[in-house]
Amino acid sequence: MASTEIYRYLSLDKDQYGLDPEGYLVDMTQWSPQIAEALAREEGIELTEEHWEVLRVLRDFYARYEMAPAMRPLVKAVGKALGPDKGRSIHLMRLFPGSPAKVAARLAGLPKPTHCL
Repeated sequence: MASTEIYRYLSLDKDQYGLDPEGYLVDMTQWSPQIAEALAREEGIELTEEHWEVLRVLRDFYARYEMAPAMRPLVKAVGKALGPDKGRSIHLMRLFPGSPAKVAARLAGLPKPTHCL
């Protein structure tokens, strides 16, 4: 379950968006591509079309199952939606270094995936 505790704010233009202690949006309805870009900059990631493909898959997965996928389901969902070459953990690690499921969910404006440390 997503945290409702605001730890800090992301400032974008003249608006501020509450982030929890792990950097996830407190109010998922506030998500926008501009917020994704700002969060990606904080991660040192410049979003390309390959990133956006994965973020769209994640948001579709959440809309369908009401949860952000952990790594294995993420790999499977990306593979099903984008093909076997992109549905590989090595591809996701390249796009979202560290913990692809967590980083991608954060950028997609979703809560932390279940079962992710």
